Amino acid sequence: MTLIKSISGIRGTIGGKTGDNLTPLDVVKYTSAFGFLLKTTTQNTANKKIIIGRDARLSGEMVAKLVAATLQGLGLDVIDLGLSTTPTVEIAVVAENAIGGIILTASHNPIQWNALKLLNAKGEFISEEEGKKVLEIAENESFEFAEVKKIGTYTLDNSYIDKHIAQILALELVDVEAIKSKNFRVAVDAVNSTGGIAVPALLRALGVTQIGEFFCEPNGIFPHNPEPLPENLLHISKEIENGKYDLGIVVDPDVDRLAFVCEDGSFFGEEYTLVAVADYVLKNNTDDKGIATSGNTVSNLSSTQALKNITEKAGGQYFASAVGEVNVVTMMKANNAIIGGEGNGGIIYPELHYGRDALVGIALFLTHLAKSNKKMTFLRASYPNYFISKNKIELTPEINVDKILEDIKNKYNKQEVLTIDGVKIIFEDTWVHLRKSNTEPIIRIYSEADTRQLADSLANKIIMDIKEIIQN
Repeated sequence: MTLIKSISGIRGTIGGKTGDNLTPLDVVKYTSAFGFLLKTTTQNTANKKIIIGRDARLSGEMVAKLVAATLQGLGLDVIDLGLSTTPTVEIAVVAENAIGGIILTASHNPIQWNALKLLNAKGEFISEEEGKKVLEIAENESFEFAEVKKIGTYTLDNSYIDKHIAQILALELVDVEAIKSKNFRVAVDAVNSTGGIAVPALLRALGVTQIGEFFCEPNGIFPHNPEPLPENLLHISKEIENGKYDLGIVVDPDVDRLAFVCEDGSFFGEEYTLVAVADYVLKNNTDDKGIATSGNTVSNLSSTQALKNITEKAGGQYFASAVGEVNVVTMMKANNAIIGGEGNGGIIYPELHYGRDALVGIALFLTHLAKSNKKMTFLRASYPNYFISKNKIELTPEINVDKILEDIKNKYNKQEVLTIDGVKIIFEDTWVHLRKSNTEPIIRIYSEADTRQLADSLANKIIMDIKEIIQN
């Protein structure tokens, strides 16, 4: 498996040969490059603090030790949050006035994967330009380590999940009393990672006392594919079908993606996580005088058009970015968006921080659900009903992705075609988006229509087109 280097970090499978996988030597090499970049570009040369934290996957402890020691070797002072979440590390970078951070997680990828997610001093993912500098430094090994008397320090601080939760509870749009009054019965699937620590703790802080914890032991043994898609969530769906719970909450291993299950065991749909939370935020957006006002939203090109619908209904403007959290954040800032995210269940709420955060998403969603006086199924039915078909094609070295995208663009040149991120073809009432993944060696093919059959049919047509291009 070739290492994947992108705006989503340095990602690969554990073991194997150096340069082909995420081996210990590769971990040290890219950590050295990133740490050296931070150290040599920070304006405050006295500030040497850097935050690290990890999810619970099996390789996490090993990778964390390698990363911490390497950063110390560069002369940086490491604050290790231990078992943590991606958004918690992002918040800690700002709270500690650190020069950056590294999150050790491969997010939704299977157990054999791990990654270095790289953060700037704002607790946000580094830019594409900064990413290129990291790769250049790593390639040339143009980093230098500190002499013995200037080696950095190491501190373990596992208090930040509680600090993160406290910040969430302090948000104006999070209503603990409203949530508590509903006495929600909530099932949680945390895929045996750090969501098993953070999500129940958040729920208890929100006044939820009836919590069914499934796969909440942070031992890194994923009981199912960790991507929170319906086909991977059959266990929690069956548990809820029995009538014991009002809803289910599912997070991925690093707790930046969020999905819900309705009271009848049906899936709310990860695309509609952002739609529902945005609906609540838009409806409660006020100016300095407390007068209701419109607000803007952002999601990526592969996300449902339902967000555009509810944003325009609320009087705001919707904007679409390239896929990738850093791209969404950049567009949110440019357009003063009050909420944004990605259709994979990623909520970005700037009032807290500019990062995908399942924990703040849970708090805002439960407030919304409590105040709506609706069951989950009725809340879901209140939104425009679209279906997204999510498909992928595995890549092999001989496949020329750029040529495939170019040929597809030319084949459908009579339609509206967007090329800011792969190729998105917009038909009258449907769309299809093709792009090379930032996190896996695949081409993703997403399509959306008002029926599942039509969405699947459109996706299958494009897949056949791609296979024909590959064969030729």
